[in-house]
Amino acid sequence: MPSKSKPTAYYPGPGPTEQRFNETIARRGAVLAILLDPDRNAASELSEAASVCQNGDADFILVGSSLMLRDNFSEAVAAVREGSDLPLIIFPGHHTQVCRDADAILFMSLISGRNPEFLIGQQVVAAPQVRHLDLEAIPTGYMLIDSGSSTSVQFMSGTAPMPRDKPDIAVAHALAATFMGMRVLYMEGGSGGTNAIPSEMIHAVTDSVEAPVIVGGGIRTAEQAGEKVNAGASCIVIGNSLEHAWTAEAIRELADATHRS
Repeated sequence: MPSKSKPTAYYPGPGPTEQRFNETIARRGAVLAILLDPDRNAASELSEAASVCQNGDADFILVGSSLMLRDNFSEAVAAVREGSDLPLIIFPGHHTQVCRDADAILFMSLISGRNPEFLIGQQVVAAPQVRHLDLEAIPTGYMLIDSGSSTSVQFMSGTAPMPRDKPDIAVAHALAATFMGMRVLYMEGGSGGTNAIPSEMIHAVTDSVEAPVIVGGGIRTAEQAGEKVNAGASCIVIGNSLEHAWTAEAIRELADATHRS
């Protein structure tokens, strides 16, 4: 596999992976990203799943977990890299989820919560390592939305999700994030969430900001994916709902519903 060139972590604007993300949105209308959880799957399973993602016409692969019970994050990312040449972005649940083999990391602040550990604490600990590894950092405002059930993110972060029937609260947070320079927004229902984020809330946010909006959690069907794109989502993330259906056909169905051009 060809070696990848990375920008310095000090890169002042979008690096190559973020540029590709934006270009894919412009070209295809929206992006399908598949989230692989290194704590749920062995390395061989992750490699195979990554290959299926590529064959199913997914655009990006995310790797991360709210809780790592095994010390295998770097091994897991390497396995995903071996199985696919799709852009690989870390979706970290903790400052230890940083490694060299990824193309980029969503450098996230949990802006929906008021726990300083996830607003800035984890980021301060991770930043020197991101710089040392010369890993492309994508500044991301992360908003946890109530999905109808308690999720791992909610429990581990010690934060309350935004009410799903209060789109004005989501809009205010999204505006604040973009004013602070965050170039991507991530609206998340949380792993294992019962309900997907309401389309009305997605529309309210995407109608208020220019930044691309990633939407994940609770999306289980192609119809739901298409609905969230129609509401304004620039990227759909699918994770747990595919764990027992890793087929190129299943992913291609989601990709066809997500892509608009």
